[in-house]
Amino acid sequence: MSELLTFGVLAAVIVVAAMFLSKFADGLADQSGLGKTVTGLVLLAGATSLPEFSLGFNAVRMGAYDLTAGDVLGSSLINLFILAMLDLVSRTPGRILSRNAVAHSLSGIVACLMTAIAVLGILLRSKWTFLHLGACSWGLIFTYGFCARLLYMDQKVSLTTALPADEPTGHARSLPANVTGFVACAMVIFLVAPKLAHTADTLAVSTGLGRTFFGTVFVALMTSLPEMISTFSAIRLKSHDMAIGNIFGSNAFNMLILGLTDSVSSEPILSLVSPVNAITGVCVVLTTCVTLLCLLYRAEKRLWVVEPDAVLVVLMVLGSLYLVFVYR
Repeated sequence: MSELLTFGVLAAVIVVAAMFLSKFADGLADQSGLGKTVTGLVLLAGATSLPEFSLGFNAVRMGAYDLTAGDVLGSSLINLFILAMLDLVSRTPGRILSRNAVAHSLSGIVACLMTAIAVLGILLRSKWTFLHLGACSWGLIFTYGFCARLLYMDQKVSLTTALPADEPTGHARSLPANVTGFVACAMVIFLVAPKLAHTADTLAVSTGLGRTFFGTVFVALMTSLPEMISTFSAIRLKSHDMAIGNIFGSNAFNMLILGLTDSVSSEPILSLVSPVNAITGVCVVLTTCVTLLCLLYRAEKRLWVVEPDAVLVVLMVLGSLYLVFVYR
């Protein structure tokens, strides 16, 4: 009970920090000139992925490699589930999964590409290293850097055109205040997250669920709370670009975490994790592709009470988690 109570308290702290994080990020998007797509993809996604980042490094130091892999890959599934659920319950005009589709297809492809590289690393199980990082880890790092630059350039081109954009929001806070608030909230998340590694590992063993399944479902659900709150807050602020960019960006950043954790591991982490994590990775790629199809498909009529595309994404995520449970 003490571990469960600790788990709940730490989750509550992260949720509160994430609620304010999205507000500061929304202000930075308008005031910095980066644009909400890039801000959501890089800045907000990186900050809301701090729990996975911190927990991943601590779990690797403890030798709980499957807890790290299960967390980041499971978090990617949970993130897509969050986006679909928010689409179902949102009462904003239009559908979230059909707004500004072309811009987000690029960020979605980046998430797919990086997840595919991670799955390849798990299947190859290569022990080759250079400067203490494995081959696929280097591939993840370079791919993230190159694609972030590519998306930034694409955003600059988009800003020079007359494409429709989300409604601007006013911000009473100054740029320094937004920067300070953003950094403060991110630091709270970063400092609280390490305590979760020991708690999660203890719960994984005591429940008998194993590190892979426990990390993929329960730890991933907890560490995805910042994405859930930030995405919900962004939607309420009518910053749909930042909301969708946050989800895809977090999924790409999750794969970057797998590459960076090699620095504290004696061997490439992708060669040490259970092959079951490859199933999760493939499910992430498939679900992301379906989400992209929902973004690109533009139908004028709504034939059902609920959005069938969002329902499909939800069912795919639940089916993916069932597969991980069966083959754990």
